[in-house]
Amino acid sequence: MAIKAVPRRLQAILWSADVKELDLEKHKGYIIHQVLRYGTLGDIQWLFGMYSKEKVRNFFLAHPSKNYTKEDLYFITHYILNLENKSIDMDDYVTSLHGPIRQRTAGNL
Repeated sequence: MAIKAVPRRLQAILWSADVKELDLEKHKGYIIHQVLRYGTLGDIQWLFGMYSKEKVRNFFLAHPSKNYTKEDLYFITHYILNLENKSIDMDDYVTSLHGPIRQRTAGNL
């Protein structure tokens, strides 16, 4: 039986850890939320191949992460996870920090 591992191509969206060191079960929360938030549709297909869409959906609902913009959350819940009929508290998922971070200067304080 082949050992399942996180593909090297996902390193860019799983930047907080070396993908060679990630354990698919132990780190599934990090993997699921990062791939949903930053991954391509191909990355999301890989995710569903690892955990199944139902497992991802259940984990997403049971373990919210303040990692999403409002727009991303809408897209993920309505088009990726098909959760449009579920009541989701946006405060559990939507971060107040998004967009480019600009260095402050005396002129724009």
